[in-house]
Amino acid sequence: MRIGTVTYNLAKSWDIPTIIKNCSKTGFEGVELRTTHAHGVELALSKSERETVRKQFADSPVSIAGLGSVYEYHSTDPAEVRSNVEGSKEYIKLAADVGSPGIKVRPNNAPDEVPLAATLEQIGRALREVAQFGSDYGVEVRLEVHGRITCNPPNIRTILDHADHWNLKACWNSNESDIGPDGTIRQNFNLLKHDIGLVHMTDLANPGYPWRELFSGLRSIGYKGFCLAEVPESAEPLRFMRYYRALWMELCNP
Repeated sequence: MRIGTVTYNLAKSWDIPTIIKNCSKTGFEGVELRTTHAHGVELALSKSERETVRKQFADSPVSIAGLGSVYEYHSTDPAEVRSNVEGSKEYIKLAADVGSPGIKVRPNNAPDEVPLAATLEQIGRALREVAQFGSDYGVEVRLEVHGRITCNPPNIRTILDHADHWNLKACWNSNESDIGPDGTIRQNFNLLKHDIGLVHMTDLANPGYPWRELFSGLRSIGYKGFCLAEVPESAEPLRFMRYYRALWMELCNP
């Protein structure tokens, strides 16, 4: 497993040189560049600007772990869903150009006026098209376990099954909704374990989340991808990142 960070929110005000410098100093190996943040890796970049981004990371010890989009596919307006699908495709092209192995997308809601089963199928169908497009560019699509109602792992499982595409993976998001009535994540982890392509971590010092169980599960499936810190800003980011990495290393080891 490899440790990295999401720019949301720890690194949201850092440009690319600062991301590379701070991650290098603290042993963070990768970064998910979430849209709208100061790094500026957005669709508006020209071909030469995209190549510059690629080279900055290629010449450093820090990898782009992924690009974090906010594309979503639950709307009751077909035109809005189509806009998000086409936007996802452009984001896949951006990822390929800058050397990102994947993009993160999300479900974000389930409209009350539509049966849940229909919404989950709609999201899955849209994602099948996005995942197929991504496969043509060598870019993996990671579905974040996210959103009102849709953050429940059984609903993510249903979406993945409707999509039915090898290039669509789950982004485990370390939500409280992962925890079942028995106080463990066992049942929900087992639903998604064969499809986990990325892991987001919140505060590792939170005693309410079964972190050791999560990392035991990740070891059991031979997970070798990125575990990304998705945490608030810190007044002492380098100090925080060093402590965070030290705790992560302890959790990674049995």
